[in-house]
Amino acid sequence: MSGVEVSAVGEFGLIADLTRSLVMPGPVSVGPGDDAAVFRVEGSSVVSVDALVEGVHFRRDWSSAIDIGRKTVAVSVSDLEAMGADPVALVISLSIPPQLPVSWVRDFATGVRSEAEVAGITLVGGDTTRSRDITIAATVIGQLAGRRPVTRAGARPGDVVAYTGRMGWASAGLAVLGRGFRSPRAAVDAQRCPQVPYGQGVAASLAGATAMIDVSDGLIADLGHICAASGVRIDLVSADLPVDDVVRTVGAATNRNPLDFVLTGGEDHALVACFPVGSIAAGWHVLGRVQAAPEDGDSASPVTVDGAAWATPGGWDHFR
Repeated sequence: MSGVEVSAVGEFGLIADLTRSLVMPGPVSVGPGDDAAVFRVEGSSVVSVDALVEGVHFRRDWSSAIDIGRKTVAVSVSDLEAMGADPVALVISLSIPPQLPVSWVRDFATGVRSEAEVAGITLVGGDTTRSRDITIAATVIGQLAGRRPVTRAGARPGDVVAYTGRMGWASAGLAVLGRGFRSPRAAVDAQRCPQVPYGQGVAASLAGATAMIDVSDGLIADLGHICAASGVRIDLVSADLPVDDVVRTVGAATNRNPLDFVLTGGEDHALVACFPVGSIAAGWHVLGRVQAAPEDGDSASPVTVDGAAWATPGGWDHFR
């Protein structure tokens, strides 16, 4: 069916094709095919939604349908990780042009299933409709199993700031793709789909993390959200920031400071958290400290690097 368009099989034929052979785990008593899914959670439930829009979050000439399916799951589940929750269930609304090949949708579903297996989450339903451009909305539900959620609001002066996962790779990949190149391959692949440190959100929670966030819009920007919610400042140590070889390579090729990719580039969905001294989760790396906010209320640079504001803008804003 590689040449068959979605319009030829219709909405319900497409849904039947996409949900065929899905296996529901024990907590799911009603899966795809009914008006709603039914499943159990342990403790409080955690929910988050992410939208991915063609031309904004992905381009079909840069990413395969499998890449986009994987990315849909990865960026959504990272929000559950940032709350210290275990992933449970996923629903996806897929809006597509009727001329889109069925093979593209099948590959997208393959990517979704592949990443969902890695993330430990189950696709339990969704919706399909027609649109001019491909638009995807993914809702994820997690569980806390008796734990408290780790929010952005608990950081305290004296805490250390630590990270796990990659930083700078996806933005380096975007810089490469924007210039019409496809290498370094590792950077390009990171832009197409992030490698989320699955399971580390719970690990951080169990270690006593006081605040946490995933790096989707840039390290400085996202730590700024913790500062605003917690009423603190954060100072990063440049020598402790992760500048991997692939990021250095792209920096040299594009005549950019590789730290710009690390500090202001998003979409890697690493996790950063604040911990009491001596309580850092295994596998996490310290890159700064939480400081008290100034008494005069000056918040022009809530996140600094070696005590000074970073020279370039701190991250992504969809409406600027």
